[in-house]
Amino acid sequence: MPSNDVRILLQAAVPTAAVGAVAAAVSGVVAGGKGAVGALVATLVVILFMGVGLYVLQRTAKTLPHLFQAMGLMLYTAQILLLFIFVAAFKNTTLFNPKAFAISIVAATLAWIGAQARAQMKAKILYVEPESSKGDRPEKTGHSS
Repeated sequence: MPSNDVRILLQAAVPTAAVGAVAAAVSGVVAGGKGAVGALVATLVVILFMGVGLYVLQRTAKTLPHLFQAMGLMLYTAQILLLFIFVAAFKNTTLFNPKAFAISIVAATLAWIGAQARAQMKAKILYVEPESSKGDRPEKTGHSS
């Protein structure tokens, strides 16, 4: 993974983890241990889904740049739908507090989106890959014309 991609991933994952830690602390106070577990699980799910999505999107941008915008829209739609499915699937669980899970998943998702948008705006990424200068100029030979 190129350094820009890793930098953007870290700049999105770290604030999301921080929001998840705050959500776990608040959920632990409000809903007990199961609330803290629900918030931690939600944060991990968001970081995993969004991280994989960012990786797929970056690979698409490099290999199929003409599909980048469509892929980005499809990917974000799929991620949001999968997060809704997770919330619906775990709404009656006894493993953790479902309300803490749902609220934390929304908070972590918003934190990820905001942090990723900020990281993308701050990144100095070339929009056009410069061609090799070797093929642009004729090579110098010892002969003068």
